[in-house]
Amino acid sequence: MLLLQHPQVVSSSEDGRRICREKSVAHRRGNVVIAGFFPLYSWEFVWNINDPDEQRQSLQINLQKYQLLLTFVLAVEEINKNAHLLPNMTLGFEIYNEKVKDTDMLENLLIWLSGMNTNSPNYNCRRDSKALAVLTGTSTTSVPIGTLLDLYKLPQFTFGTFDPLLNVLGIFSTVYQMAAKDSALALAMVSLMLHFSWTWVGLFITEDDYGVWFLSELREELYKNGVCLSFETMITYTELADLSNDLWMHRQLMESSTNVIIIYGDSKFLLSVILKFGHFLITGKVWVMNSPYDDVTIGRYFLLDSFHAPLIFSHHHRNTYGFTNYILTDTLSKNSGYNSLPKSWIQSVYCLLIKSDCRDLGHCSYNATLDWLLRHIFDMTMSEESYNIYNAVYALAHALHQMCLCHMEEPPVHNGKPRAFLSSQLHHFLKKIQFINPVGDQVVLNEERKLEAEYDIMSFWNFPRGLGQTVKVGKFSPFRPHGQQLILFENLIEWPIGITKTPQSVCSESCGPGFRKASLEGNATCCFDCTPCPENEISNVTDMVQCVRCTDHQFASTQRNQCLMKSESFLAYEDPLGMALACMALCCSALTAAVLWVFIKHQDTPIVKANNRILSYTLLISLICCFLCSLLFLGRPHTVTCILQHTTFGVVFTMAVSTALAKTITVVLAFTLTTPGRGTRKRLVSWVPNLIIPICTLIQLTLCGLWLVTTPPFVDTDVHSEHGHVIILCNMGSLTAFHCVLGYLGALALASFMVAFMARNLPDTFNEAKFLTFSMLVFCSVWLTFLPVYHSSKGKVMVAVEVFSILASSAGLLGCIFAPKCYIILIRPERNSLSRIRERSSTQKD
Repeated sequence: MLLLQHPQVVSSSEDGRRICREKSVAHRRGNVVIAGFFPLYSWEFVWNINDPDEQRQSLQINLQKYQLLLTFVLAVEEINKNAHLLPNMTLGFEIYNEKVKDTDMLENLLIWLSGMNTNSPNYNCRRDSKALAVLTGTSTTSVPIGTLLDLYKLPQFTFGTFDPLLNVLGIFSTVYQMAAKDSALALAMVSLMLHFSWTWVGLFITEDDYGVWFLSELREELYKNGVCLSFETMITYTELADLSNDLWMHRQLMESSTNVIIIYGDSKFLLSVILKFGHFLITGKVWVMNSPYDDVTIGRYFLLDSFHAPLIFSHHHRNTYGFTNYILTDTLSKNSGYNSLPKSWIQSVYCLLIKSDCRDLGHCSYNATLDWLLRHIFDMTMSEESYNIYNAVYALAHALHQMCLCHMEEPPVHNGKPRAFLSSQLHHFLKKIQFINPVGDQVVLNEERKLEAEYDIMSFWNFPRGLGQTVKVGKFSPFRPHGQQLILFENLIEWPIGITKTPQSVCSESCGPGFRKASLEGNATCCFDCTPCPENEISNVTDMVQCVRCTDHQFASTQRNQCLMKSESFLAYEDPLGMALACMALCCSALTAAVLWVFIKHQDTPIVKANNRILSYTLLISLICCFLCSLLFLGRPHTVTCILQHTTFGVVFTMAVSTALAKTITVVLAFTLTTPGRGTRKRLVSWVPNLIIPICTLIQLTLCGLWLVTTPPFVDTDVHSEHGHVIILCNMGSLTAFHCVLGYLGALALASFMVAFMARNLPDTFNEAKFLTFSMLVFCSVWLTFLPVYHSSKGKVMVAVEVFSILASSAGLLGCIFAPKCYIILIRPERNSLSRIRERSSTQKD
């Protein structure tokens, strides 16, 4: 039979102290008894209507915490009805109220241990006590209670928040924490920040060992994910009680540019922070909390409150099957056999909450009161603490079951009675216990094998008189793949007062594509300037710390937000410049061929025969090759064309210049041999020119051969000279070899110039020494100008400079040497006859 003692609900501090003097709230006999200490009462803070700054406290029953008692009873009843768990044993319980004041915290525990009202822990009036375990609440009460219970080796199950310090200390060997580890809470909160791109947050945290531990975890996660703290304020309970800090804390909050505030601590700390800011209406701030404020009720309207619709992280758990039915049918039904909540108690609670003064309880309808309580007071879903209590009772039952099985295998004691159950024997089984509870979750008490918690993200919507609705808006699981751990239902999120859309909380606006973050000295990493990316670097996402350099075959767009493929660039035939140079080369070649045809046609005329027509033919053919070799520099470069470009250029120009040198030497030898007594040198006129051309050409061929053998030219690319273009060019392989070829060619031209210059004044009708001198002067001038211009230009311009130099120097040779002769042959043919030559000779003699 369930026996309940129901204290009357009161609204004054004096009556509250009378309530706290009550002892056992409920008890039930059994073979084994579990004692539970539950915080069934809490302080209510009420503001004076006439003076909002004045507040008073009153001790009231916490209807939400009453669910803990109901869950405890439900778990015991389920186990007693289970034929497979403790079949020959009945569980009983003793329920006590947990004292609100710290000074009275151990009072009911000592009464329970001693069995009498006098606080004598070493004297037990209940010699037949069957209590084997204790259920307690938060770590605040677990530490002092655990210190006392450790003397008796009694297992203590805590259903409050997981406290890692209880395990670190290592002195509470009899304490078993039912809550899951909170090691993933920091990651869960940071994941929420990242989802909404909140990189600038504030933090209020309790200054105790638990707060220091969580702060280190939070800092690590914030640093790894690029989230910064606008401020971090660690507050002691002494500072919270000091009213002089109210303005300072409010100023710190309002002066900060952050719109997201994290509050971390126990429910007492949370209540104190709420009261601190309760004097001010703070809008536009999103509050993120680690636990709901179930322990407190605020006796005023919250529709326009600063803490409306916070985001709360609570441990995820499944709802226990049958819990709702138990409340509806067994607990709150007026036909319940246990009569757990008498009619007068329900009516008094209803009238206290709904009416300011309820003198006549008969005015409150019982059925209406019960329906209202079901819809507004008792949450039909099991809370986190209730779920921990449920698992604690089942854990104890499974451990007792295992211990019973072990005792059945042992022989009875000497008097024939079975062995008695000792609470100290339970620890061996509790530390190894692992089972699946009725809702399908795994329960493990060993801290080393305990899983990390999964979190439900709740939003608490406040309504008048502290009533509210808790809405699940998301969940977080550390066991899901990275990037999929957080799930949010944004359509269910109601933002606080003053926020109409998803809020932003950043120190600096995001740097868009094309910009990078530049840190500000002396500021957090989240505070930065946005600077454009350097040339040929891009950023295609927001808030990039470093711009990414485009590859060699790409270039940055004007907006610096993407890399574009560079187009290939070379002096193509289709290019206007390439087409013009090709036309010039072909026209000059045709013109040279026409001159050659004129010379061949008039090969027997004096002007053609006068200067060794074979050398003239050779020079003209070389010039044709010079003009045509320029076409090798046009079009897309290939390996063959790269090899042929400069070697062909060097060889054909060597032939042309050496032929000019041979013609100059022929003129010199011709006049030298006319001197009397020099008949022995007549043979030089015929074979010396024939040796100069092959010898000079052979030397150039040797230089080109060494070039090709050692470092031949190859196809290369230049990605830096022209923006947005990849220049396809022929790499010479060795600039030294190229300069040697060009230097040798220049030496021949200089030698020809010097010889021709010395022979310029020799008497002869058709003496072309002057023309050779001027042609070599033009040739040298072109190539001396070519070198600096060539090395200072890039891309297709560089190729065009070289082609133009080839055409210009070749045209200079053609024009300076053969233009005067063609003029006489074609326009003044009368001067190209023997009679005309004799007349000029006789005139010169006279």
